Amino acid sequence: MRTLTVAAPSHSYPIFIGENLLAKLAEHLAPHVGKKAAVITNTTVAPLYLQHIQTALTALDTEHFAVILPDGEAHKNIESLNRIYDELLRRHAERGTTLIALGGGVIGDTAGFAAATYQRGAPFVQIPTTLLSQVDSSVGGKTAVNHPLGKNMIGAFYQPQAVIADLTALATLPAREFSAGMAEVIKYALLGDAAFLAWLEDNIDAVMAQQPDALAHTVYHCCAMKAAIVAADETERGIRAHLNLGHTFGHAIEAQMGYGNWLHGEAVAAGMVLACRLSEQTGRLKAADTERAAALIRRAGLPDAPPRFPFEKWLSHMRHDKKVSGGTMRFVGLDRLGAANITPVEDPEILRRTLAPYL
Repeated sequence: MRTLTVAAPSHSYPIFIGENLLAKLAEHLAPHVGKKAAVITNTTVAPLYLQHIQTALTALDTEHFAVILPDGEAHKNIESLNRIYDELLRRHAERGTTLIALGGGVIGDTAGFAAATYQRGAPFVQIPTTLLSQVDSSVGGKTAVNHPLGKNMIGAFYQPQAVIADLTALATLPAREFSAGMAEVIKYALLGDAAFLAWLEDNIDAVMAQQPDALAHTVYHCCAMKAAIVAADETERGIRAHLNLGHTFGHAIEAQMGYGNWLHGEAVAAGMVLACRLSEQTGRLKAADTERAAALIRRAGLPDAPPRFPFEKWLSHMRHDKKVSGGTMRFVGLDRLGAANITPVEDPEILRRTLAPYL
């Protein structure tokens, strides 16, 4: 097991990364739960791992109950949030009740937002069970639910008390979900670490095969990168915005196609290629670099091109993006592979040229 510390300005907390952590969960949970806990999970994850959490909480003499939500991005919404609130209230949960998010990014984001808002803030712990959530969404305190007009538009920055990432849990992921998580891994390489990009190109087959050393290195490296960024910019006023590489285009794809039809990682993968093409349009990136990024994305089993839909739909979705400032759309682009920037776009024709092959 390896441990990282996220030194966020609001408070510091540990990330535990290793194999078979769920089997010895009580020792990691003990400092972070009190007399009562609510486990928030979904119908897919509960049969696999809920018993581990219940066993640990029983050993700690913590009263507990579970809230089991439907699975999928389509359920990352106000309705699921209210189901959590309803159960917390019905069970007389107090402000000190710990919410434990057991699942992928949807569960982590939804449970985290419930914790941020229940009685103005209850403690919560992240136990991510997907690659995407282990390398990205469980770390850094971004919590939210979707609105029909925009992804993650209703949320809060609210840090967990701990993140417990059991690499063994990834063995139960469907191949498509594992690939979706690789989009976030590739994102870290493209936005800020050219050396990691080269390592990933050399080792992606081992990572995709979930070879233990390669997988552990991948998760640890991504978490370390995010921990450093969050410590420097907890509420996304500066460098943390770089973590949205590919996301403005990707969120447009998700909204247009219907949440869950394209997995988040799939949409981000295609979005990163579009971000590279936008950087070509602004004279910052070479076409060969775009192809290098696209080739790595294809090797991870991810789409390197978006679905086709009208340009006006793209604009409509992207104008609801959280990075829009003063009416100007702002994208994360690349100066080169391994170095991100914020690219303001005032002229929609630049976007039209970027998207032209896919309209």
